[in-house]
Amino acid sequence: MSHSVRDKVIFFTGAFGLIGQEVATYFMEQGARVVWADLRPQNEVIRVLHERFDEASFLVLPLDITSPESCQQAVEQATGYFGRIDVLVNCAAIDAKYDADAPMNQSRFENYPLEALRQSVEVNVIGTIVITQEVCKQMLRQGHGNIINVASTYSLVAPNQSLYDFGQGTIHYKPVDYVASKSFIPNFTRYLATFYASENIRCNAIAPHGVLHKHGEAFLENFARLSPMGRMCEREELRGPFEFLASDASSYMTGSVLTVDGGWTAW
Repeated sequence: MSHSVRDKVIFFTGAFGLIGQEVATYFMEQGARVVWADLRPQNEVIRVLHERFDEASFLVLPLDITSPESCQQAVEQATGYFGRIDVLVNCAAIDAKYDADAPMNQSRFENYPLEALRQSVEVNVIGTIVITQEVCKQMLRQGHGNIINVASTYSLVAPNQSLYDFGQGTIHYKPVDYVASKSFIPNFTRYLATFYASENIRCNAIAPHGVLHKHGEAFLENFARLSPMGRMCEREELRGPFEFLASDASSYMTGSVLTVDGGWTAW
């Protein structure tokens, strides 16, 4: 069974995010054809794609996964362009990050705004279901498919809130909306895996944690102290796990959660 993704058509939601850009670009370097679907496609990234790759090997689509109409249109455009969808990667999500590009969250659980919770559920739960429904219709028509859901270590364990204490007198918190909505992913993965097992559609999840990106020194020190491997994940280290799940090498895997966290959930 080959580890290759060459000639596979891979539909990537959240393709312009941190993980999305890294993995979608790597897939194309390995000869895959990729649908770059995102709520906000980035012109600079698109320009680089046109410079580096044959235009026949990728398609950029605006996609709002919370909109059934947007999802239906995107799947129709993707299949019209490539003829099929071999792999769906559900990477689009709302996440409260702790790098230089994101504001810190100071809301304790008892004060967390319900509107923020509803928004995360709308995207991370309902939106993931809506786009998966549309892609599954196409996979059933073509007789095969492979779904990769992007979970999180916070799908598996609670956040260690001391990670977000930077010794400045104010503790920041990983909010409940992300934990609640991402905890849905592992069981959703098992649901799809067992529902479609007899129809040649597989579904697995990958649970990354702590991808390095413009983090402050205090955060990096906390992370190193709490992680068995003593460091955050480099983006390149996600390539292999995603490639494995997208390839035929994982053909007897379905309903599994592949944890890529430097041992974070091991203690």
